[in-house]
Order: sequence, then C-alpha cells, then structure tokens
Amino acid sequence: MSSSALVDWQLAGRTARRLTGPGPETTREEAAAVVAELHRASATAVAHVEGLTGLRPVEGGPVPEVAVVDRPGWIDANTAGMAALLDPLAGALLERSESRPGPLATAIGSRATGVQAGGLLAFLSSRVLGQYEVFGTGGRLLLVAPNIVDAERRMGVDPSDFRLWVCLHEVTHQLQFTAFPWLQDHLEAQIGEFVQATDLSPDALRDRVADLVRGIGDAVRGGDDDAGSQGLMALVRDPAQRAVLDRVTAVMSLVEGHAEFVMDGVGPDVVPSVRTLRKRFAQRRKGRGPLDRVLRRLLGLEQKMKQYADGRTFVGGVVDRVGMDGFNRVWSGPETLPLVEELTDPARWVERVHGRPAVPA
Repeated sequence: MSSSALVDWQLAGRTARRLTGPGPETTREEAAAVVAELHRASATAVAHVEGLTGLRPVEGGPVPEVAVVDRPGWIDANTAGMAALLDPLAGALLERSESRPGPLATAIGSRATGVQAGGLLAFLSSRVLGQYEVFGTGGRLLLVAPNIVDAERRMGVDPSDFRLWVCLHEVTHQLQFTAFPWLQDHLEAQIGEFVQATDLSPDALRDRVADLVRGIGDAVRGGDDDAGSQGLMALVRDPAQRAVLDRVTAVMSLVEGHAEFVMDGVGPDVVPSVRTLRKRFAQRRKGRGPLDRVLRRLLGLEQKMKQYADGRTFVGGVVDRVGMDGFNRVWSGPETLPLVEELTDPARWVERVHGRPAVPA
C-alpha cells in the first residue's frame, strides 16, 4: 500500500505548481549568473565546513549532487520526498483498517487531500532557500534560486555573502549525512517505530484535527496554545508516538543547530557581512504578516524555529565545554545523540557522554 491511496500526489504537485508564484523578476542573463554563483558557492562552502567541523564524507561514498532549482523544481522534488516518507505510515494504516473504502471513496478522499497538500507545498515553495534531500530521491542538495534572490533583495544584503552563507548551512547538512550514513538509517528506523505505534480511527483523527484548529484559533487571537504552536505535531498523542517524536525532534534540532553554528562560526573572514546577515535573517524568520504567521503555526513552523534555537544552544554549549572534537562524539551512534531535555542543558549531555562534569573552557 502506498500513500497515493490517501493523497493524490500528482494532483498535489499540479495544484502547488498552479498556486506558487514565479519569483522575483530577473533577466535571463541575471538568472544564469545566479545559478552559476550558487554552484560555485556550494563548492566553496565544502572546504570551509570541513575545516571548521573536522568532518569528512565516508571514503568511497556517493558524491552528492547539487541542483539549483526553481519553485516548480522544488515542488517536484518534495512531492516525491513526501510520498516516500509517508508510504510506510499509509500502508500500516490501510492494512490495519477494519473496513476499506471503495475505489470511488478512495479517489475522492485522495484528491481532496491532494489539493490540501498542494496548497501547503505552494506556501513552502516560496520560502525554502535550500535543503539536503534525505528521503525520496536522496543525496541531493537543492538550492532554490528565486527564493534566495527574493530574500537577499528583501533584506537588502550583499548577494554574494548571502549565497555563500546559505550554502554553508546546506552543505553542513550534506556533510552530516555523507559522513555518517547511519544517521539516515536511524531516522528511517524511528519512522518505523512511529508506524508501529500508530492506531488511528477516522473519528479520533477528526477529533484531533478539531483540537488543532481550536488551538490555532486561540493562538491567532493572542493566546499561547501549545497545539497552535506545534501545528500538525499536536495531532499525535499516543505516548509511544510522542516518545519517537521526542527522539526525532532531538535529532533534527541537532542537525539544524549544527548548521546554524557552522554558518555563523566561519566568521567575517569568510563571509564579511555575517553579523548583518544573522540579524536581518532573524527578523525574516518571524514571518511577513498575519496570514504568514497563521500558516506558520498551522504547519508547525513555529516549532521549527524553536528547533533552530535549541539546537544552536546545544551545539554552542557543548563546543564551549569540550571543543569541536569533543562535540563530534555526538556522531558516534544513536546512543550519543542528545536527548530532548539535553538540548537546553548541554552540560548534561557532556556528563552523560564524556563521563565527567562539564566546565566551560
């Protein structure tokens, strides 16, 4: 069973392509220059990231592909990635369901969710600057050229500095997964555990969606509802699933925080305007307007921003105490990954993994 029985991914892709904007206006020559510079910046970033982190890809591993794409290209890649990610969960739900919907009901339901998924993809396609694909096609580093140009124009920053800065972040993710292939296996295993703990009925799902909508409404009216801040993650209440999500959250906070640490850690010798970039980019992440903020809550992007912050706190705190080599113990295996509660208390991780009190250098 594939997730296409629940989501019409082809319709989702077509819907997203229709809804997404074309991006900022550029001439053909300007667009070609941006693509060329992003390829150069991604290649330049590799040496800087390896030099700062001390990490190297495994010998004999696949050489990652760098793809500079437009918004429709990003949509195509993520439609395939989301389908691959959700296939195990969809298969488990359909296999366990006591009553199977007929072909007509399946078609109608999958088309409805396909349109919804397309709307979400369209929203994200105008905001994502880049990503390293872990699922789906796998092993590609995507840089979304129109979004990078749009962001640098809106923030009024140096284009070359900003493009290299973005590449430093994404190349860090590339290095994390090419230096430690077990990391992808670990995430896939966690998804498997999540599937095994899943036992949803249609009524329960409807109730949880209603709770989420109420939470978002409270948040929009000025409250600080936990469901509204966690977005779709708030639908998961099974203790076993929450435990899996805690582990996944800790891993994603680590990889995001590590990338944030690196993109700032290279310093002004590499990116002269790095401090200005950080200040203005932090403002950009707060959202552009009321609708943008509502959608960020709906999608759980507010929680994503918290991951960046907690992960950055963890990485910086550990490096302060045991240096970069000591921090790199985190990549030894699943047992040395941080726990959720250690993200905001890096000294606890140092004591657990290094077996001694953590004293800042």
